[in-house]
Order: sequence, then C-alpha cells, then structure tokens
Amino acid sequence: MARERKNRSTAVQDCRSGELECEINVLYYRGRAQCGSSYFNLGNKSKLSCKPYPKPVPVTLFDLAKPSLERVSPRDLPACAASRRAEGLNPVPHHRAVERRASISFATTEMRKKQNQEDEQEQQPLGSLPEGPLVEILSRVPYRSLCRFKCVSKPWLALCSAPDIRKRSPQTLSGFFYKFMARFCNLSGRGQPMVDPILPFLDKSYELVIPQHCCSGLVLCRCWKSLILEQDEYNLVVCNPATGKWTELPPCPIGLPSAAKQYLGFDPATPSRFVVFAHLWKLYEVAIYSSDTGRWTTVQTGWTNQHFPTGPSECAFMNGTLHLMTDEGSIVTVDTQGRVWKEIDIPGNMAWSYVDPSIGQSQGRLYAWYADNLNDCQLSVWALEEYGSAKWTFQHTVNILELFGRHTRSQGESYTMFAIHPDRNLIFLTNGKDKTISYDMDNRGVHVICTSQELSDAQPYIPCFAEWPSDGH
Repeated sequence: MARERKNRSTAVQDCRSGELECEINVLYYRGRAQCGSSYFNLGNKSKLSCKPYPKPVPVTLFDLAKPSLERVSPRDLPACAASRRAEGLNPVPHHRAVERRASISFATTEMRKKQNQEDEQEQQPLGSLPEGPLVEILSRVPYRSLCRFKCVSKPWLALCSAPDIRKRSPQTLSGFFYKFMARFCNLSGRGQPMVDPILPFLDKSYELVIPQHCCSGLVLCRCWKSLILEQDEYNLVVCNPATGKWTELPPCPIGLPSAAKQYLGFDPATPSRFVVFAHLWKLYEVAIYSSDTGRWTTVQTGWTNQHFPTGPSECAFMNGTLHLMTDEGSIVTVDTQGRVWKEIDIPGNMAWSYVDPSIGQSQGRLYAWYADNLNDCQLSVWALEEYGSAKWTFQHTVNILELFGRHTRSQGESYTMFAIHPDRNLIFLTNGKDKTISYDMDNRGVHVICTSQELSDAQPYIPCFAEWPSDGH
C-alpha cells in the first residue's frame, strides 16, 4: 500500500511539474486527462483521484470546447484538496488549477481561430486578391493548367470551371481526334483523354456517331438515329466536345450519299460561327452551310479544272478560306460564301513525285509537306509566303529514319507526317504501326508521344469554351 501510494504521489508530482500547463504535453480524453502512466478522473468534481491508466477513448481537440467535458473549478478545489489529503496526496494549489483551466481554454480558442482562418482562405483561392484581377489572371492560363488547378480545393474547382474564365483562357493544341472512330490521344500521350471521344452527350439522340472532321475545337459527325437505317440515312451534326453543345444540320440539297465529302470550317476568333462544305466525288458543285443563316446554299465550282480532293485529312481552314489538297498535286481554295475560287501549285517536285503531299496551317501560314518513303525517307516542309504569286519558302528537311532511331526501312513500312502544331514549329509523325513522335524543327528535339497505336488518321484538336449559337443543344 505504501509503494502504491508512493507511485501515485510520484505521478501527481509529475503532473504538478507543469506538464498540464501546455496542451501539447497532455493527451485529453472524454472525462479524463492523461499524463504519463496515470490519469486524473475529472468526471466527479467532489473528488479528484489518481488511478492506474486504462485504455481511454481519444477525442479531438475540438471536444475540449464541449460542455460535456467537466473541469475542476476554483470553488471545488477545497473538496478536492481534502480528498487528496485523506489519501495521503499533496493538494493541488489553487493557482495551478486556474492556470491549467486557462491553458485549456486558450488552446481551444487558438485552434478555433486557426480553423476559421483556414476556412476563409479556402473560400478565397488567392486570399484577398480582388475578383476582377483574379479572373484576368486565370483567363490567360492555358486550359491544361486550369484542369490542374481544379484539384486544389472545391472553391478552386468552381472558379476554374466558370464559363467566363474558360471561354477567355488561351487555348492551344491539346490532342488528336481519330477520324472514323471514337478515340482521342492527348498531346503528351499520357493520362486519361482530356475529352471523351465517345461524345456521350449525343447518346440520347443517336445510336451511332462517327467523327468525320475536326477543325480546331469543333467536330463534324455523321449520326444515325437507328442501327437498322441504311448507310446513306445519316444526319450531319456539329458538336463541341469541350462544352457538350451540338446542333443538327438540315438536309443537304445535294444529298448525303456515303461517298460524299464533308469539311468543317471554324475559326476560334469568331466562335459563334462555323461553315460546312459538302460535295460529291467530282467537284461540279459545292453545298455550303452557314451557322449564321442556318441553311445550305449550292454553288457551281469556279475552278478551271475538275479536281478530286483527297479528303478531310488533307485540308486546312484559315483566314475564312477552305484549302483542299487534290489528287493531282494541287491545292484548291474557296471562301465561306462560295465567291472566291483559287488554285495554288504545290512547291518543289511534289506534283511529279510518287508521294502523297499534305497541308496544314500553323502560325497564320499554310504549310505543305511530303515524306519520300520510296527512296531515302526524307521529309521536306514548305510554307506559303504569298497567295497571289504562290510563293513557297523551304522550311526544313530531316531524315525520318533517324528520328525513329532506325538505319533502314523495313519492307512495307511507311512513315507519315500527319499534323503540324498551330502555334509552334512542331510536327507530328507516325511509323504507321505502333509509334508516334513529335519533332521540333527549331531545336531538333524528338519526343515519343505513344508506342501503342498509330495516329495516321488523327486530326488536331484545340478546346473551345465560347458561347454556342442560340439554336444549338
């Protein structure tokens, strides 16, 4: 008994040594305050006893503020002191109890203040920065960075998802849409697709959706309302994958046979307007749909020769004009109203070589390129400087085999440059099997995008969050 009383007295002395004055050195429990290997029972105000330490139920520091946690008040100290003297223990001085109670109250108040400050900071993503400058800053951040900022907190998620910020943020190439299939590849080649290539917002209206042409941030699709319909019984739909908005075009006056060709023209500088060009195999006449009028117009072609465009993969829309590569090695153009028709000769010896040239637009200029797969696999890139005189400037040449780390070309292997970056001297190539790379023509850097699939039929995609025309869905 004497040894137990000595141990209990030692425990009290440990507690009286000042450990209870600092909330960091004391672990609080419901109705108890543990210190060392013993604990004080605070459930009974009339008797403060020291007992062997059982396994307590922990509580959070915010539970200290609850009324259910009883503390020893100054008026209860005489009874507590008498009880302790009866057990042979030294009484707790009055000022020690007051200091202990004040320490607990002060710690609780400080924690509440800190929590309130954190809540206020969460509600204000950048502290006290006014909303106006904050919107201006974020409206200049690329879309990929906005997507990362959404993961910071719920207020950041709401802020970065605001339409006013998204539609003003500068957009650049984010990935590639596959033609004729629901697939999308990010520009980095990693992670989940930035947009859902299945276009789920069309599921309620159509049974089958096949992308035909991607122009900047819009996609032109052929859609069937039933799987039992004939191949020619489809509707043309223009949609925005970033916003889920879409519109169905009225019937085309020249018909929509499966062999018809359709091209989409869209300029992000005028996001509320787009055009669709449609023609049959031979370019005798062209039907042009305008979102401004909501109807088609049919015009006779103004080109002197009858050409056969090679398809949407070899076309470019810039400066309000559609550019088409033909099977005769020339480029034909037409404006959105069908009034200005031109023909442009391709550069170099493309027209007389056994290669398939392609075109694209970058930094406000029209580019043309071809890869000589029959000889030395040399890639040549040209830029159109003047429309009137069709003056081309040679830009770059490189051996494709070196870019893919090969010394020789295997039998049946073919390399293709399928796109150029709209804002940089960056081109994209594939080996036609399972490897796609990007190549910087300025610093000659090579980056592998993916090694699991080829992107020869992929088309560049740039997100657009601008307002949709009023008659869209």
